[in-house]
Amino acid sequence: MSDNIRDISLETQVVEKLIARGWHISFAESCTGGMLPARIVNVADASKVIGESVVTYSNEAKIKYAGVSPATIENYNVVSEEVAAEMARGRALAAGTEVAASTTGYAGPSGGATQTLPDGRTIEIPMGTVCFGFYINGTLTTCTKHYKDLSRNEVRAAATEFVLETLNRLM
Repeated sequence: MSDNIRDISLETQVVEKLIARGWHISFAESCTGGMLPARIVNVADASKVIGESVVTYSNEAKIKYAGVSPATIENYNVVSEEVAAEMARGRALAAGTEVAASTTGYAGPSGGATQTLPDGRTIEIPMGTVCFGFYINGTLTTCTKHYKDLSRNEVRAAATEFVLETLNRLM
């Protein structure tokens, strides 16, 4: 490893940490559309750590490949930390990996949502909202970021960078 950690790409840092722990990683992505495993496979030793990853752009794919409950989508919205949590946990369990990350969001250029939930609450989710799930060796963490005034691809790139930064920090 380099003397100056800032000289090493985030994906290299993540791969090195996974190798050191003997762990494997998988992804369930919606709005980032495959950008996360693409970044990981930029690293020469990625084959030692990468597991099955899926792009779960549709609600049906989230249910089928990431283990999301239809009730969770209905009760919280598809862009929610609850869905992101189920995506990360579901992908880790399905792929047999110790680490998984998920993204679900409205990247734009238009979109966002207003939804009335079954309990009568109305929620507003603006374009540029991305929810994240991180499953690391049995511990689940979620968060939401709002990328305001960014283009669709800038939102996707920023979300991908955030996942790698967060994985690097949490592992």
